[in-house]
This record gives sequence, C-alpha cells and structure tokens, in this order.
Amino acid sequence: MRVTEDGPAPPWVPDSTPADTVLERLVAAYASAADPVAARTMRAYMKDVAPFLGLKTPVRRALSRTVEAGLPRPTEADCTAVALRCWKLPEREYHYFAVDYLRRHVRRCSSGFLPVTRHLVTTVPWWDTVDLLAAHVVGALVAADPALAAEMDRWSADDDLWLVRTALLHQLRHKERTDTDRLFHYCLRQSGHPDFFVRKAIGWALREYAKTDPGAVRDFLAREGDRFAPLSVREALKNIGA
Repeated sequence: MRVTEDGPAPPWVPDSTPADTVLERLVAAYASAADPVAARTMRAYMKDVAPFLGLKTPVRRALSRTVEAGLPRPTEADCTAVALRCWKLPEREYHYFAVDYLRRHVRRCSSGFLPVTRHLVTTVPWWDTVDLLAAHVVGALVAADPALAAEMDRWSADDDLWLVRTALLHQLRHKERTDTDRLFHYCLRQSGHPDFFVRKAIGWALREYAKTDPGAVRDFLAREGDRFAPLSVREALKNIGA
C-alpha cells in the first residue's frame, strides 16, 4: 500500500478490458433508467452522502444482471478496476454495483485486495456501503487469509470511525469460526467511542455472535457491560435477554 503525507494513497487502477465493457454497459443501463424524483428522496434518506440516479433496488439489480451477461469470470485486476472506476462516479448506485460485484467475485481476490477495500470503506463512506463491504468482502478476505487479522487489529484502533466499524463487523458471517478474543477485544477497545455508528456496530457484532454462542456474550457483558453505552448493550442482548 502506497502512503503519502496525507495517509494511504488511492490504489492504482489497472488496465482491464472486462472493466471497460462493464463500465460502458453499466453507465448506459443505469442512466437510461434514472428517476430524478426518486433520486431526490433517496439522497435525502441517505443524509446527502452522494447524489443518486433514483434506481430502486429491484430495478438496479435487474439492470446489473444485463451488464454482466455473457462476461467471463473476472480476475483480481478486473475486480479492482471495476470497483475503483465505479467509486469515481458520483451517483451512489454505481457504488452499490461495485459492492455487489465484489460480493459475487471476492473469491477471485487475494489478500492483496485488502488495500482496495480500505479505500472503498474510507471514500464517500456511509453505512449503506461500509456494512456490506465489511461483512461480505473484508470478512471473506480475512477468513481466507487469517494473517489479515493483524490489519483488522490496526483498523480497530484507527481514528477513522468507518475502519473501526469495519473491524467490528467483519466477522458477522463467521459464526463458529469467529475469533472471539478479537471480537471482544475490539468491542472493549472502542467501548467509550462517542459515535453512534461505532456503538451500534458493537451491539450488532455481539448480537450476531450471540446466535452462535449466547452464553459467551451474556458472560462477557456480565463482566464488562458497565463499560459500554446502553445502546451497545441493548443491541447485543436484543435476542437473548440479560
């Protein structure tokens, strides 16, 4: 990962003929279905994080299938190019396409793809993209290469709240494979965080793991619950009680 005085440099966008095809099809398909009235409503709902085209989810996904129709499986370079080029487009639906694309093809990516996900998490960040990237892309990369857990340790202590949220949520789908020590450590490390999105993520991560081991979560909160915001505790115990 390249680093500048201002932090990590944006990842390099590789040349990719498949990405050229995807972007050409994507922009044509999405733009043709834009709904300016719906776009205003969607932008307001997402707190003005980005402009929207106004594509409802079923329409967007149907169009996305036509974009990918007949294309070969992508390489990691193709995934990188598609994601980064989509992220450079202003409308949020292009970012959603990139997230869905990576969810489908993350197994084509190595541990070297993690810096790309870091860029996506920290660029135009909001829960609508960050949470899916955390659970379905970052989590899959770490599961495939446990050595990446050391990078999650760093993210969990970062000043960027979206990296912290990603570290907290990346094990949401790991179930019995969850590294419980890390999960609890990350929660404790950020137990006093002032931001709603981090406090909510703590509760969500614990609530999800409670589906696998409710006793461990109850015991953890019995010992440490006083260190957490009421929101975090309430979310964690929502399905299992105190």
